[in-house]
Amino acid sequence: MIISPCISICKTDPKTGYCYGCGRNNEEKKIWKLEETTDEWKNKNLFNLKKRLTGWQLESFKESYKHKIDNGISLFKKKLINE
Repeated sequence: MIISPCISICKTDPKTGYCYGCGRNNEEKKIWKLEETTDEWKNKNLFNLKKRLTGWQLESFKESYKHKIDNGISLFKKKLINE
């Protein structure tokens, strides 16, 4: 199973249509939730969204997504819980 790239920073850039947190557009977010979506599609989407993100945004995504994979929760959600 491939973990969703959502890192709980769900705000969409009005200019690009991409989420500031994960880099996906609304259509991609919907496709991730479909039962018939293949791991191949998800892996390709992860690759593409990492190409969309740059600089601190990419580094922040990578760190939080890795934390989510390793611990079951994004860094943003972890911080909210700990406050």
